[in-house]
Amino acid sequence: MLDPIRKIGLSRFAQRLLAARPELAAELAAPAPFTRDEMLNALVASGDDSDARLSRSLRQLRNRVLLRVMARDLSGRAGLDEVCGTMTDLAEVAISKVLNEENLVVVGMGKLGGRELNVSSDIDLVFLYPGAADAQERYERAGRRLIRLLADPTEDGFVFRVDMRLRPYGDSGPLACNFEALERYFITQGREWERYAWLKARPLHGGGHAELDSIVRPFVFRKYLDYGTLAALRALHAEVRRDVARRELAEHVKLGPGGIREIEFIAQALQLVRGGRDPELRVRPTVRALEVLSQKSLLPESAARELADAYVFLRNLEHRLQYLDDAQRHDLPQDDEDRARVASMCGFSSWKEFYSRLQVVRASVSRHFEQIFAEPEAPEEPWPEHARLAALRASQRYAALPEESRRRLDRLMPALARAAQATADPEATLVRGVDLVEAIASRAAYLALLAEHPEALERVARMIGSSSWAAEFITRHPLLLDELLDDRLLYAPIDLGSLENHLRMQLAAARDDTERRMNILREMHQAQVFRLLAQDLAGLLTVERLADHLSALADLMLESCLEEVWRDLRGRHREKPSFAVIGYGKLGGKELGYASDLDIIFLHDDADERSQEVYARLAQRLNTWLSARTSSGMLFETDLQLRPSGASGLLVSSIAAFERYQEENAWVWEHQALTRARYCAGDRSVGEAFERIRERILRRKRDPEPLKEEILAMREKLHAAHPNNSSLFDVKHDRGGMIDIEFAVQYLVLGFSEKYPDLTGNLGNIALLRMAAGHGLIAPELAERCRNAYREFRRLQHGLRLNGARYARVPREQVSSETESVKALWRAVFNPS
Repeated sequence: MLDPIRKIGLSRFAQRLLAARPELAAELAAPAPFTRDEMLNALVASGDDSDARLSRSLRQLRNRVLLRVMARDLSGRAGLDEVCGTMTDLAEVAISKVLNEENLVVVGMGKLGGRELNVSSDIDLVFLYPGAADAQERYERAGRRLIRLLADPTEDGFVFRVDMRLRPYGDSGPLACNFEALERYFITQGREWERYAWLKARPLHGGGHAELDSIVRPFVFRKYLDYGTLAALRALHAEVRRDVARRELAEHVKLGPGGIREIEFIAQALQLVRGGRDPELRVRPTVRALEVLSQKSLLPESAARELADAYVFLRNLEHRLQYLDDAQRHDLPQDDEDRARVASMCGFSSWKEFYSRLQVVRASVSRHFEQIFAEPEAPEEPWPEHARLAALRASQRYAALPEESRRRLDRLMPALARAAQATADPEATLVRGVDLVEAIASRAAYLALLAEHPEALERVARMIGSSSWAAEFITRHPLLLDELLDDRLLYAPIDLGSLENHLRMQLAAARDDTERRMNILREMHQAQVFRLLAQDLAGLLTVERLADHLSALADLMLESCLEEVWRDLRGRHREKPSFAVIGYGKLGGKELGYASDLDIIFLHDDADERSQEVYARLAQRLNTWLSARTSSGMLFETDLQLRPSGASGLLVSSIAAFERYQEENAWVWEHQALTRARYCAGDRSVGEAFERIRERILRRKRDPEPLKEEILAMREKLHAAHPNNSSLFDVKHDRGGMIDIEFAVQYLVLGFSEKYPDLTGNLGNIALLRMAAGHGLIAPELAERCRNAYREFRRLQHGLRLNGARYARVPREQVSSETESVKALWRAVFNPS
């Protein structure tokens, strides 16, 4: 390590201070970090707390801290984090010492808020207080005293210069205002640049921090994806650059091209776009923000690393400029002596070598800045001639748009028409695209996303061109457009473990806001369904694999909803509920489609006398969380009629009551339903108890003929309930279709599980057909043909639903071989003679 005494000699400020107070040199020979406790102890040891004495103690402490920070920094003992953290600690200790028990809420803004304070920094403060406005004078008096004791220069210097211009209404506003006035200001007067200013805001003293956060957070972070912020930041930065040019500040390491401010702009803009939806992005320090943005693939890893390295380089340079004379400067020196000092402090042998490195760093920052903020070049183009487009342009909705939104729309529509031409049905794609754009036109953020990301527009055109259902889904949930920005994420395999962790984090951050938590679940589910849809349309998933993913996703949503509802439930009598959700039908068989409802029942195993009442309320509330329509839509439609005794039965049953019902009162069709039932969420021991009952019921000895008659009668009822008067074949309901396969398999399970217990496994119709053939119950060749028929029926049904078909019907000749195979299975199972 370098000699700290020699290195500190490069600072004229250090030379002057050591000449005046030579005893301070003793701290610099082997300088240790200046801790917060050491600062507090120094102030306690300074004697009485008169303002004059306190003023002197604070300034003398500040000089000691700055000298030791400088010595550790220049000798290679301290990194940027320690330098900034120590100066931030000093500011926080000084503020707390001056205010003592005064409950003035002091908010640190900018670098103080981010714990990134530089060595000769102003501190940006805002003074607030909870409660009524009539206490304003008292708090302003406390604030003026704080400013005086920190900022007034004396023979010992100053502690920190204080800048109060970020308070509501700036210099013309009151020095302190209450929380209510701050909220009113944000709603009525808050400007875009103030959102960036408040992004790093951090209360340092006083109470009411949670209340303050509830006011600041919605102002800074929008609930929706805020792509409009990129344009606003672009305009703000252009204004800064004009000011830089006017004042000839090209060599300004903070404001000049490729400077510190551009790195901060990159991090803050990307935080603001998504921070309303993702609490993990609401970090204050710039380097940490870059790390999180990289982890979430919102910034390429290489870009985040280059920007972080550039930030450290430029902040270190900023400190060395300020070490010269303890002045808040950011401009490069012009005289040779100071250039030599700065180059040496930065570890370079000459100014030329240093300046060459600086140029490389600034060029890197500027390159990344332009990549993120450069406005897409789009020549002025006329709208394509198309009746649907003409109607939109002539509409009142178009006329009522703000000028900027109309400009974006004018740029977007020709691009949409071009993207539609690359799809199989350009006409349908364009009409669906215009429907989508019309639905989002009033939300500038969504228009900005599509206008500024041509690749997202092309992807959305491909998806809506492939599927009318996809077009309706995106139009209903435009928030999903954000998923189109990154192919790597869109087509990446679903990672349920990671999703669950992310979901828990988001739900915890919204703990006190029920609707927000319900929306988080809906939006998370929609985003994952959308990714699966993209992979499905790209041919990356079979129908079976898709159904597995959708079913596992539904299980996760059920589990998460159950946890949230139980946590909120008044009168709950235990830490975790002895309660489980059982899935039937498509959920039970892991055959969910995109728009499938959930057939579910609720069971508990709890002897507490309060349990039935508590779990009935839990079940009712859980069903509401699943099926209520919020501002983010609905999670699932639910069907609870498969519970014991159907619609007239209790909403939730004890395991004992469920077992008794299945043993003594259930109809054969209810035992058929059990063949496709499984534990999905809740207490695993309750789920295991259900599985034991299910297996025992399915393995009962049954008389084949009465069983056959019951199943055939139920099949006739279903057939009558779904008449098909068309010339087409209904792949689900017509004879020789999917339901015939399902009923045949259910008969085999109920009729032969006593002899072949493995048939009770809820493995799906395709696997059970193979197993039945293995046991000699049907011919292997027939089983294989029916397995393929079932796959084909599911594929056809899926494709038709993706394009909005009400019924899954196809020309009969298209599936003639499949239907013949199924009819042969039906005869083999129900009429073998």
